[in-house]
Amino acid sequence: MAYVLQVDFKMNGPFGDEMAEALTDLAKSINEEDGVMWKIWTENPEMKEVGGIYMFETRETAEKYLGMHSKRLTGFGVTDINAKIFAVNSKLTEVTKGPINN
Repeated sequence: MAYVLQVDFKMNGPFGDEMAEALTDLAKSINEEDGVMWKIWTENPEMKEVGGIYMFETRETAEKYLGMHSKRLTGFGVTDINAKIFAVNSKLTEVTKGPINN
């Protein structure tokens, strides 16, 4: 069963193309993390919030990544990290064309 990790936190920027340019190496490194199938990057410049929706192969790999990512964010000075892990209902997700396969 696949699992989704939802993470968001406050950040003053950069956003948009500047964020993409600044974080491309980080994005590439996420592809190498154990169990990561994909990530959707999220941002809301008006609310100064960023985050992501990740798909993992197992709950264990999602939890492991969340622990590592939380430590990294704390090292960057991020204090309010919102995170949730959800099991994916693959049958309903397939009906609505969700990207559950790698």
